[in-house]
This record gives sequence, structure tokens and C-alpha cells, in this order.
Amino acid sequence: MEDAVMESMRLDRFLKEEGIATRSELRKIIRKGRVKVDGEVCTDPGHHVDPEINQVTFDDTPIHHSEYVYLMLNKPKGILTATSDRYARTVLDLLPDKYRLMKVFPAGRLDKDTEGLLLITNNGTLAHNLLSPKKRVPKLYEAQLDRYPGDSAITAFKEGVVINSEFTALPADLRFISMEPVIALVEIYEGKFHQVKRMFKAVGAEVVSLKRLKMGQLTLDEMLKPGEYRELTEEEKTLIGAE
Repeated sequence: MEDAVMESMRLDRFLKEEGIATRSELRKIIRKGRVKVDGEVCTDPGHHVDPEINQVTFDDTPIHHSEYVYLMLNKPKGILTATSDRYARTVLDLLPDKYRLMKVFPAGRLDKDTEGLLLITNNGTLAHNLLSPKKRVPKLYEAQLDRYPGDSAITAFKEGVVINSEFTALPADLRFISMEPVIALVEIYEGKFHQVKRMFKAVGAEVVSLKRLKMGQLTLDEMLKPGEYRELTEEEKTLIGAE
């Protein structure tokens, strides 16, 4: 199979897709002579460039084509996992505008009061593969509980917790790492609404706090404070199957 050939595109479109600014802003930027193509100032927003051949710079900084972006966010409590909301702050509000221009979205969701690892990307195929229960990608959570639900909870999680007549959770791994306070690690393979909280409630315990630590082989960077983010390393991209 032959390698796909990238088609040329308008200069303003290329810079927009790289998250530099909006199309209307870019037209002004380009006409002011702040953009160069192959070392020459280009003031035509409609000039066509091939990202694989032409070297484009903005204020003399090289702009490298990146079709997909992958961000690790340590989601804080009180923030919605959504792309927009009329009344509340969302995870995209924690990012620079350039990522919005690249049309990123959260891969999966964390409840408003849940914190921890959240992958943000614009690769829909990869997000689907990470989230589909059929792919059995594990998600590891740390939960602080109001009480110890007993050893029977471990068996119940392993067999699949019956939430109600309409929902039985897939088998999950549960282990307790502390008793004062009661802290558990739970690994699930799906991500239904309030799932971890509902699973613990079904075995007689309430979740006091919840944090996601891993998604597949991707582990939350302990150096990231709540609300902070960074782009994935090349090694981390490989771990999640990113192209």
C-alpha cells in the first residue's frame, strides 16, 4: 500500500489547524508579514502550502504539522468533563485557546467531583478504542470510602456487581490498601454514569473521594497538580496506540 500523500492547503487554514489563531485573526497576522514560507515573508492568506514540504514559521518560530494532539490533564474537582457549558467551567477552559482551535475533546468523562487522569485529544478513533468495553481497556481508580464494606465486596466486584435490574457492572478488580481511612483501588473496563460510586453503594459503602490513576497503560503524572496538563511523550503515545 502506498503512503498517503498530504494535500496542500491554504496558509491560513494550516495555521488555524495548528492552533495559532482563528482564521479571521490569521488573515491580519499574515498580512502584517509575521509568517514566512520557506524563509520568505508571505502576506497572502490563500497561498497554498504542503506541510510535508514547505517550512512555515510564525514570528520566526517553526510550525510543525501535527494532525493529532494528545494531552494528559490532572482534572480537578468541580470541573465538568465537557467541551462547553453555559453555567460551569469545563476541562477545555483549563487549556489555552490553541487547543480549542484544534477541536480537542475529552476521551471519556469523569464526574464533576472526581479528579485525576483525563486524556484530551482530537483523535476520535483512538478515543473510541480506549473507551469501548469490547476493547477491555482497564481504568484504575483510587477511592476513599466512608466504611469498609467487607471481604464480600471483593468477590462481588470480581463476579460483576448488580446495580439494579437494568445494569450489572462488568467484573472488576478490587483491593484495599488502607483501613484508616478506608482506601481502595478498583479497576474497571467500562465507564458508565457514576459507575464506581454505584458499585460501592451496591456493596454498602459510600465514596468520599475518587481519583483516576490509570487508563490502559497511561499513568497519571504525579508531577501534575490538579488543573495542570502536558502533552504526552512519544513513549506514552505508543502506550495508548496513538499513530
